[in-house]
Amino acid sequence: MQRKELEAIFDQQAAGYDQQWSRLAPIRDGLNLLVSAVFSGLPADARVLCVGAGTGSEILHLAQRFPEYHFTAVEPSASMLEVCRRRAEEHGIASRCEFHNGYLETLAPSTPFDAATSLLVSQFIMEEEKRSDFFREIAERLRPGGYLASADLASDIDSMAYQSLLDVWVQLMSAGDVSPDTVERFRAMYGRDVAVLPPERISAIMTAGGFDAPVPFFQAGLVHAWYARRTSSVI
Repeated sequence: MQRKELEAIFDQQAAGYDQQWSRLAPIRDGLNLLVSAVFSGLPADARVLCVGAGTGSEILHLAQRFPEYHFTAVEPSASMLEVCRRRAEEHGIASRCEFHNGYLETLAPSTPFDAATSLLVSQFIMEEEKRSDFFREIAERLRPGGYLASADLASDIDSMAYQSLLDVWVQLMSAGDVSPDTVERFRAMYGRDVAVLPPERISAIMTAGGFDAPVPFFQAGLVHAWYARRTSSVI
């Protein structure tokens, strides 16, 4: 899927995005809780880069947990970023945030960040080399030793376990009766428009992008998450 197509989809979904995926809120909240634990050793005034910030759920969680953190939200969907900005204003944290409508390569150079998040973002990059390049762009924005918390859908789509788990996953998202057509649509989309890969392959892609061996720290259904530290030098 091309960038413009993906942006258009998220622009259309922005207004009702959080409500649309409210059934998955416990997974989101659990992931954010674990991310805050990973970041707990950062400086009190840490600067955090949120790549593909969406409506800003991780920013709101981290801002409440760490009242001196500052955030840079990078989001290519203008409508999603506007929701993120509005939520930040409603929660009184907008003064601690910068909002960038675009991709990471168009973000102005700055002092290196202490940490970054990339939650359910890299899965939309279908080519593995470009996916490694994406992580390398993040690594280049971090100080040496800086943390990345990354989450994506992951599984071996050729395995029987995946075929069974996908049925459960679709039921979870739909919270009720799901037609066979819906299940088949997701089976086609995962692998064609969403790069669902085995967890160990995603870990290797992150390492190739300039990070030490990623540590798995969360899984719920098809969602897997890792944290990793930027290597001392990024090539």
